[in-house]
Amino acid sequence: MKTLPIIDLSIIAAYLVGMVAVGIYFSRKNQNADQFTTASGKIPGWAIGLSIYATFLSSNTFLGVPGKAFGSNWNSFVFSLSMPLAAWVATRFFIPFYRSTGEVSAYTHLEHRFGAWARTYAVVCFLLTQLARMGSIFFGIALSLQALTGYPMATIMLVVGSCIIFYTVLGGMEAVIWTEVAQGVIKTAGAMLILWLVVDGMPGGLSKIVEVGQANDKFSLGSFAPDFTQATFWVVLLYGFFMNLNNFGMDQNYVQRYHTTASVREASQSVWLCVYLYVPISLLFFFLGSSLYAYYQANPDLLNAVRMQVATERLPGAPPDAIRQLAATLSMADVGDKVMPHFMVNKVPAGMVGLIVAAIMSAAMSTISSGMNASATVFSVDIYQRYVSGALTDKQSLRVLYIATTVFGVLGMFTGIAMIGVKSVLDIWWMLSGIFAGGMLGLFLLGIISRTTRNAEALIATIVGVLVIVWMTLSAQLPDSMAQLRSPLHPNMIMVVGTLTLFLTGLLLTRLRGRGTQTQTTEPQTTASV
Repeated sequence: MKTLPIIDLSIIAAYLVGMVAVGIYFSRKNQNADQFTTASGKIPGWAIGLSIYATFLSSNTFLGVPGKAFGSNWNSFVFSLSMPLAAWVATRFFIPFYRSTGEVSAYTHLEHRFGAWARTYAVVCFLLTQLARMGSIFFGIALSLQALTGYPMATIMLVVGSCIIFYTVLGGMEAVIWTEVAQGVIKTAGAMLILWLVVDGMPGGLSKIVEVGQANDKFSLGSFAPDFTQATFWVVLLYGFFMNLNNFGMDQNYVQRYHTTASVREASQSVWLCVYLYVPISLLFFFLGSSLYAYYQANPDLLNAVRMQVATERLPGAPPDAIRQLAATLSMADVGDKVMPHFMVNKVPAGMVGLIVAAIMSAAMSTISSGMNASATVFSVDIYQRYVSGALTDKQSLRVLYIATTVFGVLGMFTGIAMIGVKSVLDIWWMLSGIFAGGMLGLFLLGIISRTTRNAEALIATIVGVLVIVWMTLSAQLPDSMAQLRSPLHPNMIMVVGTLTLFLTGLLLTRLRGRGTQTQTTEPQTTASV
């Protein structure tokens, strides 16, 4: 089992102690639910912007993006390019709407608009999305720390998760935000440090990395052909726009932050600060993946070592010949998520490893802690107070929030454990989030844009939208004899098609009902004139 030097272990321990200390410090202020969920609206806009940026910059970005760029190209960067348009829609329409309602939950208004079923459906979708998000992030951090320490991934998730639960439960939203501000700085510095080490160790330096990348089409944004069966530029752009619109427009993680500022203007500025930071930094992570590709091409022995590591994990206890045979068949995409942890183990000097591990941990902890707080808030407001007990004292409300935060943290850890063995952490997160978020966003847009849509029309549209999402998700598992029933579209289109199906079906039903009403009112007049 690998053992980190004392200096690295000391840095990691100091980081964990610091995060827990922040939770303890802010625990003194949590006297009521408003302080726990929105920090009583006293957080400056720039801090909110950094916290949103830190939430976006999760371990999925820290590990999944370089792994994706290593195994393929920059096609997934198109997701980041869609952010400005989604941010414009959110700051122009959604943020003023949420601030005017005064509701801390993003989903309470759905009950006012369509009934209790709509609110419950959105809450269930959100909570499932959060479990998928937290699970994939737990998995990502365990993937790296296992390479560094040799400890089982499940053990790593349990230890790190316990620390996250502790400071999130104690400190509430204010602790989440201020730890995310620090974590955003740490993880950005960590990425820059890794990139510098790769470029510095590459024979030929930066120019050679660019040369190798161009020769192997590593900087491509994907095909621009109008093909929606592959991960083309347009497929990722559409998916990115709808997913980011869901994030900025109705994800409780972000909507809850809009209430922690003093004004609509500050809330809007926080979103734009996130965009200005995340787009160039996400590009840095893609370039890091391409740089690692060039580095491992120049060091084939290291690449073979990564392949052997992956093959050993896939065939535990198998004979050496079988492992070597499998290793020889593995593609760059098969080993993408393992490359950066391998580089850290073998090429990062003592002392720097601790800083980078702290950066990776911060990438996971920021997103998980905000997800836990948001999930607990939604559970308290939209489930417990709606269906169990609406009249809670401050002490009772805090108790519900504490328990719910802990439960969702534990569930997130076990979701991450269940993901052990997936090929790409970024792919699994995109697939799960698209499935759970598609119908939720479509229903929300229908309620906001179409003021005349009624409860029954929205319910039918939701059923149709969910059926389409389920079909597109499960049809790939159909046997060859039923191949004609499979969805021909790329999995990332599930989010797009599901959202549009629900939204357009609702509009169509509303229009048909309007025509029927008009016919009923005009027919008696026609008869009378005859």
